[in-house]
Amino acid sequence: MKKESVGLVETQYFIFPDDLILEGGSKLKEVTVAYETYGKLNKEKSNAILICHALSGDAHAAGWHEGDKKPGWWDIIIGPGKCLDTGKYFIICSNVMGGCKGSTGPSSINPETGKPYGLDFPIITISDMVKAQKKLIDHLGINQLFAVVGGSMGGMQVLQWCISYPDMVKLAIPIATAARSAPQQIAFNEVGRQAIISDPKWNDGSYYSGEVPKEGLSLARMIGHITYLSYESMYQKFGRRLQDKEKYGFDFSMDFQVESYLHYQGNSFVKRFDANTYLYVTKAMDYFDLTANGSLAEGFKDVKAKFLVISVDSDWLYPPEQSKEIVMALTANDIDVSYHEIKSPYGHDAFLLESGQLNYIINGFLSEILVGDVMTQVAAKISEEASIDEAAKLMLEEKVTHLPVIAEDNRLIGIVTAWDISKAVALKFSKLDEIMTKDVITACPEDYIELAAEKMKKYNISSLPVVDGGKRVIGIITTDHISTLMARD
Repeated sequence: MKKESVGLVETQYFIFPDDLILEGGSKLKEVTVAYETYGKLNKEKSNAILICHALSGDAHAAGWHEGDKKPGWWDIIIGPGKCLDTGKYFIICSNVMGGCKGSTGPSSINPETGKPYGLDFPIITISDMVKAQKKLIDHLGINQLFAVVGGSMGGMQVLQWCISYPDMVKLAIPIATAARSAPQQIAFNEVGRQAIISDPKWNDGSYYSGEVPKEGLSLARMIGHITYLSYESMYQKFGRRLQDKEKYGFDFSMDFQVESYLHYQGNSFVKRFDANTYLYVTKAMDYFDLTANGSLAEGFKDVKAKFLVISVDSDWLYPPEQSKEIVMALTANDIDVSYHEIKSPYGHDAFLLESGQLNYIINGFLSEILVGDVMTQVAAKISEEASIDEAAKLMLEEKVTHLPVIAEDNRLIGIVTAWDISKAVALKFSKLDEIMTKDVITACPEDYIELAAEKMKKYNISSLPVVDGGKRVIGIITTDHISTLMARD
């Protein structure tokens, strides 16, 4: 399929019906989350993928807003024919709590004062960001996410999702990130914050009715942007080339192209970002630490998702060693995890630029989908002793058309369908044994979904009970689970 954009999109807004209780104990009222969606949610609501953005990102991950000069920040991997194929998946991206692009943050109006929060906004954590996302996912009626994907601070949110809500995440893809902020990362964040705080126009965070601290925020961005690049990428892009001159000025004006580039990055950043948000979000990253009792393996002990961990070989802000630490902790807990290291001269920014490698690696991971990755684990089933009336009632309550029939030890002994129930009424049968199919076609959790799809097509059925080695029912998979996830021509 030709790789295309999702086209024109609009940001949506969800206002929480109740308060948001934060990790630090504070309470936020009338919380708003800005979000965008791409693709369609399938009938089973099993194809939803949540995208988590980095420090300076927002909800606009793909497609175009009216009048945009460039698409969403991750358009390189989201859209028809791309690894996050909107023909298969329902993609969701929200602006983080504490942000400044539509979600409630320090620049938002405090409902108790009618003025911007400023420093009255409570300190937030990555866990708080994920809690807000969870409320959005609940609002969308989604009980389980097929995958959660994100890079940098977005990768932190991916990891936090797997720990805070382990039963809600099937696949996790953290990219160029860490399970805990290192001293060097905290140090860079603090220097950036001090650049903002030292700007006289910051005014203790109360600058919304006057001049904003442009100089401080610009300097913070310049400092941060250096960490996103690599020695090689900076040398390739700029070398020691001069900017609009043929010789040194022998003064403190800008001589080099790299200086001009950093000033451009800083000046453009202040047009789209809030200084206080920079303070709050970097502080949330500093607090991020998933270890428990000093052990990362202990912190990951309840994780259930299948993982793809991706790092960048030239990333010195979040070096591959931190990704490998995540892999080792997951492996210690017998979690299914794959690891890939992107080869790139772009440094940390590679997760936003390396479209070819990202599409190839992520598509390969998502293509190796097993029945166990997509099946409904809490499957409706019925005892062999139940009556036909009880089976009909359960089908109506659970909104299903197939019921595995089980013995006392949960072993599969048959299956009954809505068609069987109709036949029973017509022929006046009363026992399940008289109508159920005893020679049941099943799937195993380690089967690829293609095999399950082939069985359904061959036998003209729309549902397969999933059984373990002892023929005990552990889930069910339907054509609705599979249809949008199968590779298309």
